[in-house]
Formats: sequence, C-alpha cells, structure tokens
Amino acid sequence: MKSRTAILFIGVLAFGSFGLFVGAQAQDAGQAELPSAPSASQQQSQAPAPRQTSPSPPPSETSSPQTPSQPAPVSSDPVKPDVATPAEQPAEDTGKSQPPKTGNAPKPTSPEGTILEDDESLTTIRHTVNEVNVVFTVTDRHGRYVKDLKRENFKVIDDSKPAPDIRSFHAETNLPLEVGLLVDASNSVRDRFKFEQQAAVEFLNQTVRPKYDEAFVVGFDVTPEVTQDFTDNTELLSVGVRSLRPGGGTAMYDALYFACRDKLMKAQHNGPVRRAIILLSDGDDNQSHVTREEAIEMAQRADVIVYTISTNLSGAGHHGDKVLERIADATGGRAYVPFQITEVANAFAAIQEELRSQYAISYKPADFATDGRYRSVEILAQGQKGLRVRSRHGYFAPTQ
Repeated sequence: MKSRTAILFIGVLAFGSFGLFVGAQAQDAGQAELPSAPSASQQQSQAPAPRQTSPSPPPSETSSPQTPSQPAPVSSDPVKPDVATPAEQPAEDTGKSQPPKTGNAPKPTSPEGTILEDDESLTTIRHTVNEVNVVFTVTDRHGRYVKDLKRENFKVIDDSKPAPDIRSFHAETNLPLEVGLLVDASNSVRDRFKFEQQAAVEFLNQTVRPKYDEAFVVGFDVTPEVTQDFTDNTELLSVGVRSLRPGGGTAMYDALYFACRDKLMKAQHNGPVRRAIILLSDGDDNQSHVTREEAIEMAQRADVIVYTISTNLSGAGHHGDKVLERIADATGGRAYVPFQITEVANAFAAIQEELRSQYAISYKPADFATDGRYRSVEILAQGQKGLRVRSRHGYFAPTQ
C-alpha cells in the first residue's frame, strides 16, 4: 500500500513539472510575437545599435520590420545655389555645396596600409605674392596718348607711401589681351540694338589678334548669357554678338559681377595679361541681386578695367550715364557717352586705341601685408609737364 501511494505521488509531481515547463515555453513564444513599445522603438532609432560580438541571426528569424541601425536615405536631388553676393564668395566656396562628411568615413591610408591622420595626409605649400601690377595710360594736356615714356618717368605711391622697388615696366601693346564684351539685351535698347551689334562686331574684328588675344561675349537682360566663350576666332565672336536678342529687364550689375568672377578670374593663362570689359548699356538696372559697389569691388579684385559705352541718346544728364561713369572711373577705365547712334562706333574705336596705348608697371609696396585691406594706388608721371595718368585707384591685398 505504501509503495503504491509513493508511485502515485511521484507521477503527480512529474506531470506537474511537465505542465509548468510547457507553460513557460508558450509564454516565451507569446512574448516574442508581441510588438515593441513605441518608446522602445524610438529609443532604438535615436541611439546607435551596439556592436554584436556573436553572429547575427538569419533574416528569417527577424521579427521586427524596423531597422534602426540603417542610416536615413539621402535625397539625390541637386541643391540649387543661392544668388551670389560678395558676402559669400562663391568662387572660393565651391566645396560648401557638397554633403558633409560623416564621422564613419574611412581615413586615408598610405601605400603600406597604415592609417594617416588628416593633417598628415596632405602637405599644403602656400606662397604669397607681394607684387602689385597696375595697367595705366598717359595723355598730354590735349588728351593725346603718350607712348614713349620710360621707367624713370614714373613714381608709384602705394597706400600713401612711395614704392621702394619697381620690379618691371613695359608697354602693354606687347601683352596679350583678355576682353569681355557685355551687351545690354533688355527691352530698353531694342530700337538701336542692330546698330550696336554691328559696331561691336567691328570692334572685335579690329582688336582681337589671332593666337594672341582672346575675347568672350555676354548678353544680359534679367540674367547673363554667354553666347560665345573665350576664343581668338573673330568669326565665332561675330556669331556670338549677332545671336543676341533683346527682351526682358536689366540686371547689369549681376552681369558685370559674373563676367569678372566666373570668366576673367578663372581664365587660364601662362603669363601676364591685360583684362578689360567693354560694357554697352544705358546704365538703368532694375533686376540685379548685387549692388553697383559690389560689382565694382569684384572688378577690382579681378584686376579688370571696365570701359562703358552709353546707349542713352537723350542728350540730357541721364542717371544711367552717371552709373556707367562711376564704374569706369573706379576701375581705371573710361566712360563714353555718344550723342548719336553713329558715334557708338567711334567709342569702340577710341577704346581700341587706348588698349594699344597702355603701360604696365609691377612693384613691391613698402609695407605690404596680407590683410585683405583695400590699398590706394597713384601713378605719378615726372620729367614732363602736363602729363595725366589714368589707372585704377586701388586694389585689395590678398589674405593668407
């Protein structure tokens, strides 16, 4: 009897243990099928998942559809640049439009496979040029160009101090010319546009020397448009001028800013060159994003002389003529105001003569500093009376 009772008691215990084991397994399986709490999912998406030392489970065992450890998708649409202003020098900030590098980006390695630190991966050699170049013209008391002067006939005043060292001096007729023709193609010049085009074509044919000089053509209304890029082929330049069509508003300052920054400053050349812009417009700007002074500053930074030809034929003191005169004077150029449409060709001829009557001087300032400051420049002619020198009034020192 006792043995029978003991066997029954052991059986009951075994059956109970088996039931508890099955229940625990079912409870675990049920918990594995429950979705994660929203707060837990959010916390996982905000914090990076810890690195697992054990092998990851196969894809068939993944129960949650969320993958917090994957990075968010990046849009492939290009970012449109904002309108250029002098506060944002786009010529120097081209890398800002690129997406920022992440902290997980691999560091550069040497050919042997060793990891290099950022400051050891590239050696930068900086060389500051402490030489200033100025292009200028000299006329006598009757306004005629004087072309036979020598180095000893000139004295340079830089930032109110005499320049102690003049490095070079020569006539500009021996230097290549890079010239930009900016033609106002807005509605305000429609009635005289054909004649202006013909005068511009004749100017380029007589000025650009094949295999020596280069020019480009830009028409502008609300935006600048390059109808012919840099070339020494006068036939292509003529086609670029004749392809211009008037229409729209006037963004003259934007066009000047663009031509100096994106064309002349970026042009590749093997030696010293002259840079000039001929601006054909009535001077009325109503669409630009940059101001007149910002366009002038960009021309000064690019060492560009701007010659302006007014297309305003009213004969009165037009506001646009004053604007064009300010641009030309600040860059060392000259403003022409024809009273008749036929005089536009005469203005082009006068510019051509001046371009062939220039001097160039290179000097070292007395207290040159790479501080980015604007410094005044004055070229004085000595040895003869009645000589008048016309040049730019200053320049911006480079920065380190």
